[in-house]
Amino acid sequence: MGLTACVLAVDAGNSKTDVAVVAADGNVLATARGGGFRPPVVGVEAAVDKVADAVGRAFAAAGVTSVDHVSACLANADFPVEEEQLAAALHARAWGASVEVRNDTFAILRAGVTEPRGVAVVCGAGINCVGMRPDGRTARFPALGRISGDWGGGWGLAEEALWHAARAEDGRGVPTALAHALPAHFGLSSMYALIEALHLDHVPTARRHELTPVLFTTAAAGDPVARSIVDRLADEVVTMATVALTRLDLLDEETPVLLGGGVLAARQPQLDDGVRELLAVRAPKAVPQVVTAPPVLGAALLGLDRTGAAPGVHERVRAYYEG
Repeated sequence: MGLTACVLAVDAGNSKTDVAVVAADGNVLATARGGGFRPPVVGVEAAVDKVADAVGRAFAAAGVTSVDHVSACLANADFPVEEEQLAAALHARAWGASVEVRNDTFAILRAGVTEPRGVAVVCGAGINCVGMRPDGRTARFPALGRISGDWGGGWGLAEEALWHAARAEDGRGVPTALAHALPAHFGLSSMYALIEALHLDHVPTARRHELTPVLFTTAAAGDPVARSIVDRLADEVVTMATVALTRLDLLDEETPVLLGGGVLAARQPQLDDGVRELLAVRAPKAVPQVVTAPPVLGAALLGLDRTGAAPGVHERVRAYYEG
């Protein structure tokens, strides 16, 4: 009969999956990385197969065959019904006696706080916000794009920049340096050429995210249109955080507000300063900080919360990831 570890932590995003096997004393026995987790594209079982590959390698390296609890923070787990469906799929793999699935934004939140209390806003390809209290109360948004009221994220910023640049070039909008900077990034001479290249897939759709750093560079150079887009993102980040704090009755308490994801973690000065200035007005007790710890740490800590581990155990896991 094989050994049993305490927690299997899973952080599965659209682009990659990280797993960790954690012993009862907080020692990280093994880690592994796998491919992206995209059930809406490939189906639940095929998506879980990606996780299974990483789990199998981690279990083998740790010398275990199962765990007490599986703590999985998964992309595309946006509604409780999706969390239940994914939890059932993971439970069927018999990796652990119990399974809890959360949206992957909770992993970033828990990675950045010493107790399960605070709010996190994540701005990567998309934008999302969650909050939690130690009593189990949570606040969250569906975060499915425009149909759920979202604005922002790397994809949204790139589209907004393209919209303004196209209108600047053909006269429907005000002038902006984006009209030259965006096509120049792909070696093209005009927005007309870039629009054609995107439409005909000469520039693959997946490369649109490359325009987000171009937007920030143009804003830093003082372009008013580019700066207005960055200001709008700062407003959106603070709006989501303030609503989550209000829902959890944390607006009047000193509370961490974690900022994560590639766009926020880049610490672009205009965006970073804008978020902090707006938070100081709308949520003066909020304590903003950028999360740099890997989200799989948060999944592990959530698992240890669930199993009732002693505080020192949490700190041992954190020390492994934060050095």
